[in-house]
Amino acid sequence: MTEHIKIPLERIAVLVGPKGSTKELIEEKSTAMLNIDSQDGDVEIMDPKDPIKGMRAKEVIHAIARGFSPEKALKLFDDDLLIFETIDLSNIARTEKDLQRIKGRVIGKAGKTREIFENLTNSRISVYGKTICLIGYPEQNAVARAGIDMLLEGSTHGPVYNFLEKKKSELRLKMI
Repeated sequence: MTEHIKIPLERIAVLVGPKGSTKELIEEKSTAMLNIDSQDGDVEIMDPKDPIKGMRAKEVIHAIARGFSPEKALKLFDDDLLIFETIDLSNIARTEKDLQRIKGRVIGKAGKTREIFENLTNSRISVYGKTICLIGYPEQNAVARAGIDMLLEGSTHGPVYNFLEKKKSELRLKMI
């Protein structure tokens, strides 16, 4: 079984890591071999000994390609319940200016909004290119996604933060 993934050229160095350390770690945890073409961004995931871990490798590589640090992306190997999700903004933003405005609303000034979302939902968020990606447990991602949807639909930040605060309490009760 061989999987192919195309990643942005500027993310190849992050995927490979210092002296190939990130690539080696992914190979070790996924039981697969990675062949990375640094000319066109094509990544091949070959012959995983464990097919489930091979599929997880695809998610980890996608997460790194979409702006997550290797440390955050590699957590996907450690917990089967963590989910990697992508929100595609290309069908929401009509122009490049629209895209920048939308991304700016989710990131916030100096990354403050993204940080608040991460703290209140306990999910990890990356805004990269034409996507917003999440790593978290299903209920955490659902809350983060609902808040992001509110921002994308034009809600001001205050009511969105209030919504997240309320949901944080509900999430905490579910964890007990």
